[in-house]
Amino acid sequence: MGVKIVDTCLRDGHQSLLATRLATEDILPVASLLDKAGYYALEVWGGATFDACLRFLNEDPWERLRLIRKACPNTKLQMLFRGQNILGYRHYSDELVEKFVQKSLENGINIIRVFDALNDLRNLKSAVDATNKYKKQYDGHCQIALSYTTSPVHTIDYFVNLAIEVEKMGADSICIKDMAGVLLPNDAYELVSRIKAKVKIPLELHTHCTGGVAEMTIMRAIEAGIDIVDTALSPLSGGTSQPCTEALEYVLQGTKYDPGLNLEYLKKACDLLTVVKDRFLANGGLNPKALTTNPNILKYQVPGGMLSNLMSQLKGQGAMDKYEEVLNEIPRVRKDLGYPPLVTPLSQMVGTQAVMNVISGERYKMSPGEVKAYLRGEYGKAPAEVNEEVRKKIIGDAPIITHRPADDIAPEFDAMKAKYGSIVKSDEDVLSCALFENVAVKFLEAKNNPKPTVSEEKDEVEEFEVLIG
Repeated sequence: MGVKIVDTCLRDGHQSLLATRLATEDILPVASLLDKAGYYALEVWGGATFDACLRFLNEDPWERLRLIRKACPNTKLQMLFRGQNILGYRHYSDELVEKFVQKSLENGINIIRVFDALNDLRNLKSAVDATNKYKKQYDGHCQIALSYTTSPVHTIDYFVNLAIEVEKMGADSICIKDMAGVLLPNDAYELVSRIKAKVKIPLELHTHCTGGVAEMTIMRAIEAGIDIVDTALSPLSGGTSQPCTEALEYVLQGTKYDPGLNLEYLKKACDLLTVVKDRFLANGGLNPKALTTNPNILKYQVPGGMLSNLMSQLKGQGAMDKYEEVLNEIPRVRKDLGYPPLVTPLSQMVGTQAVMNVISGERYKMSPGEVKAYLRGEYGKAPAEVNEEVRKKIIGDAPIITHRPADDIAPEFDAMKAKYGSIVKSDEDVLSCALFENVAVKFLEAKNNPKPTVSEEKDEVEEFEVLIG
């Protein structure tokens, strides 16, 4: 049996390259072809797709999932789930996490990939327990992802020990999630070899091409015995996305690692997706810079999406001349904050704090509310010791919690359902409001209680006049 492939073009591929702007009508024809190509799974939901559907595309993310499920009867569907953050940017109550897991499985997801930005296993427990509770009913699978990064505390020993712990938690498989694309080939070989020697469940690798080493890293991981790798169909591969699916199939054909994908169906899907990509290139929806290799991330450990966000912040303040200074400040901020992995939402926090430090001319003179919450322990336990002088400067003598942050969150589902009873028509609608209240409410008001058009209003008036004679 060869290495298994998960294609990410319909989730992380377009999130990385197209700011998550693929519409459902773009996705479904491609999905139906990929379904016949022999993949282990297709990553199609989660991450930023839920927010983007509501905020930018005027689509119901739940309806998208159901349509993709219908288009893909032969292949497992996978989603990315941010642990206690679900798909949002704060922690939610345990019962909300469980309800979201149940509804994700019920609507068509098979594999739920759960991660926590800090690798704080307490923040994974609710999602993992819920997935394991419902997986038999819905043909589900619980995958726990290790947020890969490098630092004095993030050694190979650290990740091997973490893998042992997540297997004990009840994971069906483990993913090494290299969101910044900084895992080097030889490190990948050692990491995969050592984890495979310690755990029995399947191991997967997810990386990004931003730094220019992903293809070499994947090959070394395959040689070390990785079971599954993430790739993206060629039109949405490379740059800040994943390595190319078709290229890997060609490389591995005829070897013991051959994934056995059907290149005919991949070509048909590629042709459709190329038309979509060309449209985004023409209308400016795909910035060519996103396709450019940037080896600087190997030095600064900064994900491609975070680099784009930094440039946007600096341009907005007319301070692009401070770009290199900010890049040099990021590792210092990260050290002060206890070396958090640079993944959502921590990457945004560290990047914004670095920008503030440089622009203000004084380190930690200003800090975003999220950094203050992080230093109070509201996101979980920092991987390493936080600089206490920095903590005191930012939050003073505010109390610091050491327990699991979600223990302080009361149940939310019923309150949200009662609050929006006039517009929510399903539990899925309630969950949408709970995660992205402002945008979801606006979307659901238009969908479930549409305002009558002028002609409809006229008809209603005339009907009323008839009734009252």
